[in-house]
Amino acid sequence: MSRSTSLLSARGGARGLPAIGGGRRNLRSSVKARAEVTNDIGALGLRLTASSLMVHNGLDKLADPEGFAKFVVEPYLHLPEPVLLTYLAAGAEIACPVLLVLGFLTRPAALALLGTMGAAVYFHIQQSGLEGFPLAVVENHAYAYEAAALYFAIFLYLLVAGPGRFSIDGK
Repeated sequence: MSRSTSLLSARGGARGLPAIGGGRRNLRSSVKARAEVTNDIGALGLRLTASSLMVHNGLDKLADPEGFAKFVVEPYLHLPEPVLLTYLAAGAEIACPVLLVLGFLTRPAALALLGTMGAAVYFHIQQSGLEGFPLAVVENHAYAYEAAALYFAIFLYLLVAGPGRFSIDGK
């Protein structure tokens, strides 16, 4: 038996306990592994929550695409082909949440939704301004752009960080 093997046995390494000198390394590995799982659970939670709430935005646009194009896209966003873009945005807001739930093509789906929510934030700020952000108490108890800004932040995170291990894309 070599000297290192006998020290390992004498210090508890043979019983499944970390040997002296390796304990900190094992603790760091364990903490890192738990943090990664926690991050992956957090990403899953963001994907499921944001996706389940996002779908209605697309359905709302499909309820009156011409009206949305006329009263939102044309006067505030000044984009060409407003009706076509309304249909594209609605399609993204319905299809991309399904992809996010599955964790499939997560980054492209998040990028598409980041675009629609960026346009939504811009629209709301153009329509009602910053409303005294960040410290004002506003009449409706929420800034008009608040939900769109939160979606924007979530989709930006998913674009940068990816879906986590609980997804088809994996890590």
